[in-house]
Amino acid sequence: MPGYHTKQESIAVAGADHLQIRSLLDRQQFADPLGEAERLGISSASWPLFGLLWPSGAQLAARMASRTLCQGERILEIGCGLALASLVTHRRGSDVTASDCHPLTAAFLLENLRLNELPPLKYLHGHWGAPEALVGDPVRACVTGLFDLIIGSDLLYERDAHADLAGFIGLHASDQSQVWIVDPDRGNRPAFHRQMAAQGFRLHEERLDQLATAHTLAYKGRLLSYQRGDLGGAPPQPAALA
Repeated sequence: MPGYHTKQESIAVAGADHLQIRSLLDRQQFADPLGEAERLGISSASWPLFGLLWPSGAQLAARMASRTLCQGERILEIGCGLALASLVTHRRGSDVTASDCHPLTAAFLLENLRLNELPPLKYLHGHWGAPEALVGDPVRACVTGLFDLIIGSDLLYERDAHADLAGFIGLHASDQSQVWIVDPDRGNRPAFHRQMAAQGFRLHEERLDQLATAHTLAYKGRLLSYQRGDLGGAPPQPAALA
C-alpha cells in the first residue's frame, strides 16, 4: 500500500482454517495526501486502527466460525476493519457484506481475499455519525437495505451521545434480526444498551473471558447479543452453535 508499511501473517482462528492477513505494520502508519482523513472526520491517531488486528475481532471471527449457517440470511459486519469475521463467514458460504468508513478498507479487503484465494466479497461504506458533508455522498456505495444478523467488534470505544451507532443498526436491522457485538468491557456499554432498547432490541450478555495458553492470549470481554422482535417473553440468546 503506497505510503504505508505493512506485514503479512498467518492468523489462527479458533474453529477455522488459518487466514493469510495483510495488515499495517503498527499504529504509527499515517499517509493522507488527498486529505480524506479530514473530510471523513478521522484523526491521524485513529486513522491506522482499521488496519490492525484486535483481540475482540478474533473473538468474533471464532464465533462466526462455529455458528450454524442459516439458509437465506443476510449478514452485515459493521466497522469491519480488516474484516476477519467477514472473511471467515464468507469462506463458509454465507451471504455477508463487510462495511467500514475508512477509505482504505476496501483495498486491504481485496488484497486479503486474493491472499486466501477467496471469491469477491461484498463491501459497502458504512459510517454512522458521518460528517454532514458526506451524507448522501455519491462517490461511495453506502450500506442500504435490511439484514438478519449484524455483527461487529470493539465498537463502543467512543462516547456516542447522539446514539448514532444504535440508530445505524436500527435502520439496517430486519424485524426479527439479531445483533452480535464483541466488547472488551468498554465503559460506554450501559449507555449503548439503553440506546439499543430504544430501537426495540432486548439484550443477552455472555462472558468471553479466557486465560492465556501457549497458543492464545488472555481475553476479557463479552458477547452482547441483541434481539429485535417478539420472543414471547424469552430473553434473546446467541444463535445455535454447530
